[in-house]
Amino acid sequence: MRPEKNLIIDEIKSRVDRTPYVLLTDYTGMAVEQFNELRNRLSGAHAEYRVVKNTLLRRALQNSNLPDLETYLHGQSAVVLGDNDVSAAAKVLKNFTSEFQKPKLKIGILDKAVLDVGQILALADLPSKEVLQAKLLGLLLAPASQLVRLINTPASQVAQVLKAHSEKGEKAAA
Repeated sequence: MRPEKNLIIDEIKSRVDRTPYVLLTDYTGMAVEQFNELRNRLSGAHAEYRVVKNTLLRRALQNSNLPDLETYLHGQSAVVLGDNDVSAAAKVLKNFTSEFQKPKLKIGILDKAVLDVGQILALADLPSKEVLQAKLLGLLLAPASQLVRLINTPASQVAQVLKAHSEKGEKAAA
């Protein structure tokens, strides 16, 4: 193999090793403007869209000890690689595909597990990572706020009784 190809394989491998997910698509029939638009939308989700040669991607995945995608590596392939939130990238792909009917999702890898198209679309329907974190924080803080309310309730009731008693005393004196 030529040294240039080894460099390309090493570059793909290093990128695949740094990302928690890889989504494989078929971009057949996409216009350059559509391709650029998809890249721009994915950059907002902290992901990138790259055209790869199937044989080079196959070798990079093998060198990274990731699942074999041999049956899906045919035709014109491009990969979505991202830094953290797979659901945001999947959501962008799903919305873009509903708009333009391209690209076609083939398969994905998330934390060394293979995802089929249905699972990728299910990830797209999840709320964003920030929304899920906020919900989790709310669930964790709910018992503490209920405890504070419960502890403060008797004190506020005593204060209300004292206030009512003092108002009653003021009316009697007047």
